Amino acid sequence: MALNEKLTHFFTNEEVEKKWFLVDADGKTLGRLASKVAHILRGKHRPTFTPNSDVGDFVIVVNADKIKLTGRRPELKKYFHYTGYPGGAIFEDFKDMMKTKPEKVIYHAVKGMIPHNRLGKRVASKLKVYAGPNHPHSAQTPEKLDI
Repeated sequence: MALNEKLTHFFTNEEVEKKWFLVDADGKTLGRLASKVAHILRGKHRPTFTPNSDVGDFVIVVNADKIKLTGRRPELKKYFHYTGYPGGAIFEDFKDMMKTKPEKVIYHAVKGMIPHNRLGKRVASKLKVYAGPNHPHSAQTPEKLDI
């Protein structure tokens, strides 16, 4: 047996061909949708998955304004942001966030499910979220993905 036959091949970013997926968030539960999207962004659905490389695919999420939460979660969920100044804590309710920027709700949920390092920032940049049914990525011919 040659030495190369025993070694595991680790795929790099350049070796893997990226695909584009389109996900419709209409009527979907936020956490379930976010976990599936994070799985695809990270590349864990591929046999070529490598933990230290960005081998995942691009994901476009449309109809972010029609996402739902179950139970009392819409009344209880709050988003926190700190400006860096004394007294600069900002709390925003889920319902207020859905009125002003529903894309950020899905982005925040998915971002929490990927690594919090340089790789995670690269992976998160492949997520494109839009409030309505239209998106500017038709040139990439995304596959429709049912979640």
